[in-house]
Amino acid sequence: MANLTADGSLHRSGDSGAQVQVSPPQAVASTFRRVLGHFPTGVVVVTAMHDDAPVGFAVGSFASVSLDPPMVGFFPDRASTTWPRIQRAGAFVVNVLGDHQRDVCRAFATSGSDKFRTVSWHQAANGAPVIHDANAWIECDISAVTEAGDHWFVLGLVRDLAVVSDRSPLLFFQGGYAGLAGKPSIG
Repeated sequence: MANLTADGSLHRSGDSGAQVQVSPPQAVASTFRRVLGHFPTGVVVVTAMHDDAPVGFAVGSFASVSLDPPMVGFFPDRASTTWPRIQRAGAFVVNVLGDHQRDVCRAFATSGSDKFRTVSWHQAANGAPVIHDANAWIECDISAVTEAGDHWFVLGLVRDLAVVSDRSPLLFFQGGYAGLAGKPSIG
Protein backbone atom coordinates (compact mmCIF):
# COMPACT_ATOMS: atom_id res chain seq x y z
CA MET A 1 0.00 0.00 0.00
CA ALA A 2 1.29 3.51 -0.87
CA ASN A 3 0.94 6.55 1.38
CA LEU A 4 1.45 10.23 0.63
CA THR A 5 3.43 11.74 3.50
CA ALA A 6 3.36 15.28 4.93
CA ASP A 7 6.64 16.16 3.19
CA GLY A 8 5.09 15.37 -0.21
CA SER A 9 6.90 12.08 -0.83
CA LEU A 10 5.20 8.79 -1.60
CA HIS A 11 6.09 5.79 0.49
CA ARG A 12 5.14 2.14 0.03
CA SER A 13 5.21 -0.54 2.71
CA GLY A 14 7.43 -3.39 1.60
CA ASP A 15 7.08 -7.04 2.57
CA SER A 16 9.03 -6.29 5.74
CA GLY A 17 6.74 -3.36 6.60
CA ALA A 18 9.57 -0.87 6.06
CA GLN A 19 8.71 2.38 4.29
CA VAL A 20 10.39 2.74 0.87
CA GLN A 21 10.21 5.95 -1.16
CA VAL A 22 8.98 5.17 -4.66
CA SER A 23 8.61 8.56 -6.37
CA PRO A 24 10.28 11.97 -6.25
CA PRO A 25 8.04 14.86 -5.03
CA GLN A 26 7.55 16.18 -8.61
CA ALA A 27 6.09 12.83 -9.68
CA VAL A 28 3.87 12.80 -6.61
CA ALA A 29 2.46 16.25 -7.48
CA SER A 30 1.76 15.10 -11.03
CA THR A 31 0.11 11.90 -9.81
CA PHE A 32 -1.82 13.83 -7.16
CA ARG A 33 -3.26 16.18 -9.83
CA ARG A 34 -4.09 13.31 -12.18
CA VAL A 35 -5.81 11.21 -9.52
CA LEU A 36 -7.77 14.10 -7.99
CA GLY A 37 -8.74 15.22 -11.50
CA HIS A 38 -11.07 12.21 -11.45
CA PHE A 39 -13.16 13.96 -8.80
CA PRO A 40 -15.49 16.50 -10.40
CA THR A 41 -15.70 19.87 -8.69
CA GLY A 42 -18.23 22.62 -8.94
CA VAL A 43 -16.97 26.04 -9.98
CA VAL A 44 -17.71 29.22 -8.04
CA VAL A 45 -16.53 32.79 -8.29
CA VAL A 46 -15.71 34.46 -4.96
CA THR A 47 -16.18 38.24 -5.06
CA ALA A 48 -15.78 41.24 -2.77
CA MET A 49 -15.45 45.02 -2.87
CA HIS A 50 -11.99 46.43 -2.13
CA ASP A 51 -11.25 50.16 -2.26
CA ASP A 52 -14.63 50.71 -3.98
CA ALA A 53 -13.72 48.32 -6.80
CA PRO A 54 -15.01 44.80 -7.43
CA VAL A 55 -12.52 41.93 -7.09
CA GLY A 56 -12.95 38.21 -7.57
CA PHE A 57 -11.52 34.88 -8.66
CA ALA A 58 -12.65 31.45 -9.79
CA VAL A 59 -12.47 28.68 -7.20
CA GLY A 60 -12.89 24.95 -7.69
CA SER A 61 -12.28 24.03 -4.06
CA PHE A 62 -15.48 25.12 -2.33
CA ALA A 63 -17.57 23.22 0.22
CA SER A 64 -20.45 23.38 2.65
CA VAL A 65 -18.91 23.16 6.13
CA SER A 66 -21.66 23.49 8.76
CA LEU A 67 -25.43 23.83 9.03
CA ASP A 68 -25.45 25.26 12.57
CA PRO A 69 -24.14 27.87 12.27
CA PRO A 70 -24.29 27.96 8.46
CA MET A 71 -20.70 28.03 7.17
CA VAL A 72 -18.90 27.43 3.89
CA GLY A 73 -15.24 27.17 3.01
CA PHE A 74 -12.87 27.58 0.09
CA PHE A 75 -9.13 27.30 -0.59
CA PRO A 76 -7.40 30.22 -2.37
CA ASP A 77 -3.83 29.73 -3.55
CA ARG A 78 -1.28 31.42 -1.26
CA ALA A 79 0.24 33.05 -4.37
CA SER A 80 -3.07 34.70 -5.29
CA THR A 81 -2.97 38.48 -5.63
CA THR A 82 -6.77 38.72 -5.40
CA TRP A 83 -7.23 36.84 -2.13
CA PRO A 84 -5.50 39.48 0.06
CA ARG A 85 -7.92 42.12 -1.25
CA ILE A 86 -10.92 39.90 -0.51
CA GLN A 87 -9.50 39.17 2.94
CA ARG A 88 -9.12 42.90 3.68
CA ALA A 89 -12.76 43.41 2.67
CA GLY A 90 -13.77 41.01 5.47
CA ALA A 91 -16.83 39.78 3.57
CA PHE A 92 -17.48 38.06 0.26
CA VAL A 93 -20.08 36.46 -1.98
CA VAL A 94 -19.76 32.96 -3.43
CA ASN A 95 -21.37 32.91 -6.89
CA VAL A 96 -22.29 29.35 -7.92
CA LEU A 97 -21.79 29.22 -11.69
CA GLY A 98 -24.05 27.43 -14.13
CA ASP A 99 -22.86 25.39 -17.09
CA HIS A 100 -23.84 28.34 -19.32
CA GLN A 101 -21.17 30.52 -17.62
CA ARG A 102 -17.93 29.02 -18.90
CA ASP A 103 -16.90 32.43 -20.25
CA VAL A 104 -17.42 33.94 -16.77
CA CYS A 105 -15.22 31.24 -15.27
CA ARG A 106 -12.50 31.88 -17.85
CA ALA A 107 -12.59 35.64 -17.12
CA PHE A 108 -12.23 35.09 -13.36
CA ALA A 109 -9.55 32.41 -13.74
CA THR A 110 -7.27 34.90 -15.53
CA SER A 111 -4.78 36.80 -13.41
CA GLY A 112 -4.34 40.52 -13.83
CA SER A 113 -7.25 41.21 -16.16
CA ASP A 114 -10.34 43.40 -15.68
CA LYS A 115 -12.51 40.45 -14.71
CA PHE A 116 -15.71 42.49 -14.37
CA ARG A 117 -15.41 44.20 -17.76
CA THR A 118 -17.92 41.90 -19.48
CA VAL A 119 -19.84 40.64 -16.44
CA SER A 120 -23.11 42.12 -15.20
CA TRP A 121 -23.51 42.22 -11.44
CA HIS A 122 -25.23 43.95 -8.53
CA GLN A 123 -24.16 44.41 -4.92
CA ALA A 124 -25.25 42.15 -2.09
CA ALA A 125 -26.05 43.67 1.31
CA ASN A 126 -22.37 43.31 2.28
CA GLY A 127 -21.34 45.21 -0.86
CA ALA A 128 -19.80 42.23 -2.67
CA PRO A 129 -20.75 41.58 -6.30
CA VAL A 130 -23.48 39.07 -7.10
CA ILE A 131 -22.89 37.91 -10.68
CA HIS A 132 -25.93 38.16 -12.91
CA ASP A 133 -27.37 34.81 -13.96
CA ALA A 134 -25.32 32.70 -11.51
CA ASN A 135 -27.25 29.65 -10.31
CA ALA A 136 -27.02 30.74 -6.68
CA TRP A 137 -25.18 33.15 -4.39
CA ILE A 138 -24.01 32.93 -0.78
CA GLU A 139 -23.17 36.11 1.16
CA CYS A 140 -20.58 35.59 3.92
CA ASP A 141 -18.39 37.24 6.53
CA ILE A 142 -14.87 35.86 6.91
CA SER A 143 -14.85 33.80 10.10
CA ALA A 144 -11.34 32.29 10.01
CA VAL A 145 -8.33 31.87 7.74
CA THR A 146 -5.92 28.98 8.26
CA GLU A 147 -2.74 27.91 6.45
CA ALA A 148 -3.28 24.74 4.41
CA GLY A 149 -0.06 23.83 2.60
CA ASP A 150 0.28 25.99 -0.52
CA HIS A 151 -3.27 27.32 -0.01
CA TRP A 152 -5.33 29.05 2.67
CA PHE A 153 -8.51 27.58 4.12
CA VAL A 154 -11.11 30.34 4.38
CA LEU A 155 -14.13 29.73 6.58
CA GLY A 156 -17.12 31.95 5.87
CA LEU A 157 -20.13 32.57 8.11
CA VAL A 158 -23.22 32.68 5.87
CA ARG A 159 -25.35 35.82 6.24
CA ASP A 160 -27.74 35.41 3.29
CA LEU A 161 -28.15 33.14 0.28
CA ALA A 162 -30.50 32.41 -2.60
CA VAL A 163 -31.08 30.09 -5.53
CA VAL A 164 -31.53 32.04 -8.76
CA SER A 165 -31.72 29.20 -11.31
CA ASP A 166 -32.05 25.42 -11.39
CA ARG A 167 -29.77 25.10 -14.43
CA SER A 168 -27.01 22.50 -14.49
CA PRO A 169 -23.90 23.55 -12.56
CA LEU A 170 -20.54 24.32 -14.13
CA LEU A 171 -18.23 21.42 -13.32
CA PHE A 172 -14.50 20.94 -13.76
CA PHE A 173 -13.35 17.39 -14.49
CA GLN A 174 -10.02 15.96 -15.69
CA GLY A 175 -8.63 19.35 -16.65
CA GLY A 176 -11.67 20.71 -18.49
CA TYR A 177 -15.29 21.70 -18.19
CA ALA A 178 -17.96 19.03 -17.84
CA GLY A 179 -21.71 19.06 -17.59
CA LEU A 180 -24.37 16.82 -16.17
CA ALA A 181 -26.15 14.53 -18.62
CA GLY A 182 -29.40 15.23 -16.76
CA LYS A 183 -30.79 16.25 -13.41
CA PRO A 184 -29.55 13.98 -10.62
CA SER A 185 -32.10 11.59 -9.16
CA ILE A 186 -32.62 11.27 -5.45
CA GLY A 187 -33.21 7.91 -3.89
